[in-house]
Amino acid sequence: MASETKGRVLIVAGSDSGGGAGIQADLKTVTALGGFAMTAVTAVTVQNTLGVTDVHPIPLALVRAQIAAVTADLGADAWKTGMLGTIEAVESVAAAIDAHAAGLPVVVDPVMVAKGGHRLLDEEAVAAVRVLMTPRAALMTPNAPEAASLVGFPVEDAAAQERAGDALLRLGAKAVLVKGGHIAGPVVRDLLVTPDQSHWFESPRQHTRATHGTGCTLASAVAIGLAQGLGLAAATDRARRYVAEAIRLAPGFGAGHGPLAHGWTAKPFD
Repeated sequence: MASETKGRVLIVAGSDSGGGAGIQADLKTVTALGGFAMTAVTAVTVQNTLGVTDVHPIPLALVRAQIAAVTADLGADAWKTGMLGTIEAVESVAAAIDAHAAGLPVVVDPVMVAKGGHRLLDEEAVAAVRVLMTPRAALMTPNAPEAASLVGFPVEDAAAQERAGDALLRLGAKAVLVKGGHIAGPVVRDLLVTPDQSHWFESPRQHTRATHGTGCTLASAVAIGLAQGLGLAAATDRARRYVAEAIRLAPGFGAGHGPLAHGWTAKPFD
């Protein structure tokens, strides 16, 4: 029965022509983990593993129309937001969450800068993300530089991860995953904080250039877990294990930051 359907994720994010991050990574991830992904594209980027060379924002009326069309017919069990780009886009998506996502978990990945350094969120839009998206997040998934931009102090060690997580909870997030991939050390430590507890996830650092789209992939992997009814900690744990294996099995494409093996869960088709 349709009312019993689980695993539908609406992704509101930008497109990556190289296929390693953004909407493309989100679609692959949700599919690989047994869900059904739908999209509202916020921007079209020109990029490959070497970086982003152009960004074309989608008109906001069209972004809103995509969201309305999907939610009116297909429905959703969770949302995931990624690249929003501008203050106006943040405002539109926040309003769309209020209009269409009542009671649904929303995973907010506050995408700010591409792996190659190109800004994907206007500097003046950071405050809009802080004020409008944080309170609407069932889970916010900033990396250390993104967390620093949102909370206003450096996030360079475990203590700062804890402070940043607490600060984002005070801003209204229901839970925060402060990722530690940008913090030096042989072990990657991600901190999941809620108003009731905190939990550290640890995994050995993989020394590889195949790191394009890891943030998008992790956030979407958590979103599909929540859409399937997993608890937050279980969804996060499965998402981290999925990403780690996708990095390990990366195909080695491109001359820069290469894509992950999103499809490693798939069985051969006879």
